[in-house]
Amino acid sequence: MPAHPASFVVQRNGVPANASDLTPLAFAGYAHFTAMQVRDGQVRGLDLHLARLRSASIDMFGVALPDEQIQAYLRTAIQAGPPDMSLVATVFSPAGEFTVASANVLPQVLVRTSPPSSGPSGPLALAAIEHERMLPAVKHVGEVAKTYLLRQAAAQGFDDAAFVDRQGRLSEASIWNLAFWDGEAVVWPNARMLTGTTMGIVQRQLARMGVPQRTRAIGLPDVAALTGAVVMNSWTPGVAINRIGDTALPDAPEFLTLLHAAYLAETPSPL
Repeated sequence: MPAHPASFVVQRNGVPANASDLTPLAFAGYAHFTAMQVRDGQVRGLDLHLARLRSASIDMFGVALPDEQIQAYLRTAIQAGPPDMSLVATVFSPAGEFTVASANVLPQVLVRTSPPSSGPSGPLALAAIEHERMLPAVKHVGEVAKTYLLRQAAAQGFDDAAFVDRQGRLSEASIWNLAFWDGEAVVWPNARMLTGTTMGIVQRQLARMGVPQRTRAIGLPDVAALTGAVVMNSWTPGVAINRIGDTALPDAPEFLTLLHAAYLAETPSPL
């Protein structure tokens, strides 16, 4: 008999999920997740993904599963599919929402795989919209504002939305981190935001490469003085931005090349 072909999966705690597993989660909004690209069965920044899940679980549930258990669930899903894929691991509590759950209730994990992605080609124009995420350091689900503001930006003729906090600082974009180039250094926004895994990979590899990096507050009036900008997430370490609000940004191919080189310098980890 021929072997069954590899396929994309939805698994709960390492086994195929059925309708009864998924029904309680269909409209749930109290959970967190991480998203990654798998290539040749391996993942860049695996330690960052595990740290993200561990920290968010402690923050939201008061308890976290061991890293080894999370890795086992990821491995099971990856081994069931093709060598290249997108993977989302969502961690939730069986206690559900609108309850006070004790730390004795262990989180559970839903893993979903799908075709690989490398994101849009760009360049992108971003509308500048005032918004601050709840629990900005956590990659949590149920964020209606992200999709709503993305669609508001598109209705204004933009590709996506960049967020400006109440202090007038750029923080992040809808599903992206922001990074800028001032001609000498990579500049990261100083604001409350989610630190992306790709952002973490790029930062540590740029440090190893000896590339200068700065973190500072960036307001809309500061954008005109910068010489390049990108968005980055699990899809890609850099998609060019050519406009934020009314301010145009120049092409910066060397900046894009640098960020992609830093990302590729990260050794992928097998599961």
